[in-house]
Amino acid sequence: MNTDSRFVGRQIIGRYAPSPTGDLHLGNLRTALLAWLSARARGGKFIVRMEDIDQPRVVPGSADQILRDLEWLGLDWDGPVVFQSQRHELYRAALDRLSGLELTYPCFCSRKDIQQAIAKNLSASSEYPGTCASLGADEIAIRKQQKTPSIRVRIAPELNGTMGDFVIRRADNLFAYQLAVIVDDLDQDVTEVLRGVDLLDSTPKQQYLASLLSSKYLRIRYFHAPLMLEPNGNKMSKRDGSYSAKEWRSEGKSPEHLLGYLAYSIGLASKGVPISADQLLIDVVNGKLLNSLVFS
Repeated sequence: MNTDSRFVGRQIIGRYAPSPTGDLHLGNLRTALLAWLSARARGGKFIVRMEDIDQPRVVPGSADQILRDLEWLGLDWDGPVVFQSQRHELYRAALDRLSGLELTYPCFCSRKDIQQAIAKNLSASSEYPGTCASLGADEIAIRKQQKTPSIRVRIAPELNGTMGDFVIRRADNLFAYQLAVIVDDLDQDVTEVLRGVDLLDSTPKQQYLASLLSSKYLRIRYFHAPLMLEPNGNKMSKRDGSYSAKEWRSEGKSPEHLLGYLAYSIGLASKGVPISADQLLIDVVNGKLLNSLVFS
């Protein structure tokens, strides 16, 4: 990983923030392992947060299972586990601050409306075209009688073309992922986020929100690890029932064999060699293998 003078000498705080919407598959576990190694190998703290803000998607018992999986693998964490569902006041305060800066507006567009608006747009952009950005107070009042709007944040003019105005509170009144995540990262003093490359598009949005909400955004750097794929080339997913740690354990296989398999898949161990999390950490530190992991 490349060094950056802004981070030299600072206490590293990494995090793993799974959604408790099902059992962790092997790709989830590999990302957790990388995040743990990245923080621990440099003497940093490692925290766990449950991203359960989208309560309709939460699977009962999933959070406990995730924590058991991490413990079984030897991936320890510092401090109590934080649950987004218990932090609504923080998100509401952040939304109020952005609204007070006149950086938000209500949006009444459905997904179909947005798709049609994008299709009519002559540019190649797939971002929200700002359909509701200029609605007047009277028009907003009329529309609110018919439909509950989502809330979007306005993008600075210099960012036009890189992203569109995006939702920070959904029409069902749930705080959106982008807002909740960056509020948590700032509040928990996270200094690095290592996650899958499938979340690469979220990073500039969260960086933008962070720049509006706190000067601490300069502390956070982002790394995006390659995804673990199924044999058919599709990415692993909970929805499709990808192989999980729970299944691995139920078949009587050891955590060391699973860690060895995950470490081999990213070039940190030899094929077929079982290894504990602590020993892998020692190997990474002594061999400085983490420096060979270059993510965007």
